[in-house]
Amino acid sequence: MAGSSSVLTDNSLLSRLDQRLFKLEGLLALIGGLAVFSLMLMAVASVGGRNFLGRPLPGYVDWIEQAMPLIAFVGIAYTQRLGGHIRMDILIGKLKGRPLWIAEFTSTLVMLLLMILLTWGSWAHFERSFDFSSPMWSRDSSMDIGIPLWPAKLLAPIAFFIICIRLSLQLWGYSRAIRTGTLEPVAVPLIEDAATQAAREAEHVSGLEEDKQ
Repeated sequence: MAGSSSVLTDNSLLSRLDQRLFKLEGLLALIGGLAVFSLMLMAVASVGGRNFLGRPLPGYVDWIEQAMPLIAFVGIAYTQRLGGHIRMDILIGKLKGRPLWIAEFTSTLVMLLLMILLTWGSWAHFERSFDFSSPMWSRDSSMDIGIPLWPAKLLAPIAFFIICIRLSLQLWGYSRAIRTGTLEPVAVPLIEDAATQAAREAEHVSGLEEDKQ
């Protein structure tokens, strides 16, 4: 299941790298959100053009295809940092201390190996599309208005590379936790129980109410 989590920080090199990468991940998540908003505006323009002018927006499906990597991939590292991906924690949720960090380290290592393979494969897919000697540097284009496809294909390996960096930092954090035996390591998502989540949400809501006053 997906859970809420907190990420602790300190003045260590690991924590500083984590916070700097988080700024980049936040920017990419914002770009993904703007892509979703732009598609919504394009949908309104396309439907409105069809209903009132008898002509939908040209290349609407092509632009959807181009925006899909922005929507699907650029926010995955941001979500991983916050511990927001779907996970089955029936067993892991019962672990504490070193056993928990060993389990988290193992699952994160498996994810990193998978993402490395996906980065390699998606880069090869991009290379098949990109060609300096071709018009608009592209060997293929969209069906309707001929948009080059290589920019969209490039986004996948870039996003996968960033999550590889995120997973590497988390492996660093879990390995430190295994070595030191700490219960609150930095730079890794600490899954919160329902009571802690409720308390944080109540604190957030009360803070918003105080700001309004």
